[in-house]
Amino acid sequence: MPLQIIRQDITKMDCDAIVNAANRSLLGGGGVDGAIHRAAGPELLAECRTLGGCETGQAKLTRGYRLPARYVIHTVGPVWRDGRHGEPELLRSCYVNSLKLAVQHKLESVAFPLISAGAYGYPKAQALQVAVDAIASVLSEHELQVWLLIFGREDLIAGSWLFSDIRSYIDDHYVETHWDGASVAAQRRRVALAEEFESCSAPMDLFTPKAAMAARPATKEETTASLAEQLRTLDESFSQMLLRKIDEKGLKDAECYKKANIDRKLFSKIRSDVHYKPSKPTALAFAIALELPLAETNDLLRKAGFALSRSSKFDVIIEYFIREGNYNIYEINEALFAFDQSLLGA
Repeated sequence: MPLQIIRQDITKMDCDAIVNAANRSLLGGGGVDGAIHRAAGPELLAECRTLGGCETGQAKLTRGYRLPARYVIHTVGPVWRDGRHGEPELLRSCYVNSLKLAVQHKLESVAFPLISAGAYGYPKAQALQVAVDAIASVLSEHELQVWLLIFGREDLIAGSWLFSDIRSYIDDHYVETHWDGASVAAQRRRVALAEEFESCSAPMDLFTPKAAMAARPATKEETTASLAEQLRTLDESFSQMLLRKIDEKGLKDAECYKKANIDRKLFSKIRSDVHYKPSKPTALAFAIALELPLAETNDLLRKAGFALSRSSKFDVIIEYFIREGNYNIYEINEALFAFDQSLLGA
């Protein structure tokens, strides 16, 4: 997926560039800055001495030296005061200017720390929101792979009213299941039978000749004819339904896969293979990109062999956002990350 939130040591990232949350001198410091300089070796400091420092919100590029990453993009985040002294704008500039440098140097993959959220005191939940919004704005225009490295999920949840609201929704709607395998199978059979019964337009009278005919075992000829009829009336596949929905919404392909946090190569594969079977996070990502209501989301999921369930926290969180009419996939992924769930996208 073009933007992925992960837990990882940034000095271990094997990508085109990692971003260093530096100070204005660019001569090393504590936290992420110090860790990157230690891992890169003294050559990094020597090159930084030639750059003449960096202003807050701006970014400069050096080689990566002993790091797995080929380059280091150094940017200076704002010190948090109260949020009314230009901090959000300066923090946004850090991400945007760093990615502009990456595009300018034809880099394809960039890893960011959560800038200013450490010693500079920027509240983590707010820093995450600025980071995701800024990165998303660049990804809407450029093909890049971006990782945002986060630690401390509980800090994010505690500092955000949105995550607190989601936690309340989970508490109200999440149903934990403790059945063993046999119980689960039995429950599924009961649900299937109930759904089949409910789908009948009227109760079947078991004493009518018609019912008696239906109750007897089907002959080989009848079974073959029934199968042939079903094959003739096969419903559209996931790929066909997705492409139809994109057309109905008046979206271009690129608009859809970018809104879904899906890369272009995977979308091309889905478009070219009518029988493509996506993962559940991928199918849901497209439902979010298309801004489908719950009923249509479940329709699209069924084409891929899935359904939303109240016994899955992942599903309950998705349901929360759809019911709220919030189809911002990056905000949804922030919440999924905070609650230790898989992210939407490929």
